[in-house]
Amino acid sequence: MKIIGIIGEYNPFHNGHIYHIDTIKNLYPDSIIILVLNGYFLQRGEMSILTKEDKVKIALKENIDLVIELPFIYGTQSADIFAKASLKILETLKCDYIIAGSESNDLVKIAKISNKQLKDASYNKMVKNYLNEGLNYPTALAKALNLKFAFLPNDLLNISYAKVIMENNYQIKLKTIKRTNDYHDLNSDADIVSASNIREKIKNKKDITKYLPKISQEKIITLNYDNYFKFLKYKILTCPNLNIYLDVDEGIEYRLKKYINEVNSYEELIKKVKTKRYTYNKLNRLFIHILIGLKKEDNFKVTYDYLKILGFNQKGKDYLKKVKKSLNLPLTVNKDSLIYEYELKASQIYDLINNTNTYNFELQNKPIKKI
Repeated sequence: MKIIGIIGEYNPFHNGHIYHIDTIKNLYPDSIIILVLNGYFLQRGEMSILTKEDKVKIALKENIDLVIELPFIYGTQSADIFAKASLKILETLKCDYIIAGSESNDLVKIAKISNKQLKDASYNKMVKNYLNEGLNYPTALAKALNLKFAFLPNDLLNISYAKVIMENNYQIKLKTIKRTNDYHDLNSDADIVSASNIREKIKNKKDITKYLPKISQEKIITLNYDNYFKFLKYKILTCPNLNIYLDVDEGIEYRLKKYINEVNSYEELIKKVKTKRYTYNKLNRLFIHILIGLKKEDNFKVTYDYLKILGFNQKGKDYLKKVKKSLNLPLTVNKDSLIYEYELKASQIYDLINNTNTYNFELQNKPIKKI
């Protein structure tokens, strides 16, 4: 029996995710699938249109065996930090493989790039120089390597996954499943489209029923970016030193203070302060960190001190019993942890913005069971 790890944000859960799970089940019929799940605020700085609780319920219904939380404090950072925390969870739980979606499905090139990032100081210096010139990260990687490789979102994450595995000498191995769609394609009408495509269709009030299971569609919430902007504006105006928050660097706080009273929406704010160095995704993450109050000093001193079980079926429960004594992280939430403190903050802000009730789910700390 193989233990398979996957990492998901499910924003929303759609047919592509079903294809991912079904493919794994076909490849490894007797496997246990462990999902590391990001919650309310996501790696590219977006709010989730499904609550964490609903994502867990959907995952269990769609044949995931065990769901573990990826904490907010790691889930809203760069690909490398996101990957480092996610792989630590899967390695701790003794997974044989992480199986991820991939645009290229070329593990040889992914391994080559990861190895070069780890071992070639001149390559990393070139990447940094290109970033300083204002190129985005994928373009900087491509130029530094002089390699014909698309550097699309999933493969960028796969490069980070491979790098974490190499750097830490983990036992877990990376495998990929070729994506059936283009992340950047917002117009496709195929049965399997990207989550960004579905969100764009929702924004334009188009029918999305063919792209995701009914349970997922029924749980989608309407995100309130008007509220988001008001809370963010208040925080920017009233905080005397924005520089204390994670990702607020290189004078961006002065641009925020300068333009915040000239704009009337979140989109206008992004357009005003965006620079070559501060991309759309980086600004999104920065704004979340300001809003939640994630301080640089807390990010520096945080330690991963527990695993939070969000849900399981009988197979997942049995597997936990089997490995529990050999794990190097406790399965009991540490309520004195910075991880827990920021998870509660993220939940509270998410509720205030969207009129949801996720805070009670966080306080209960009870895994969802599908037995």
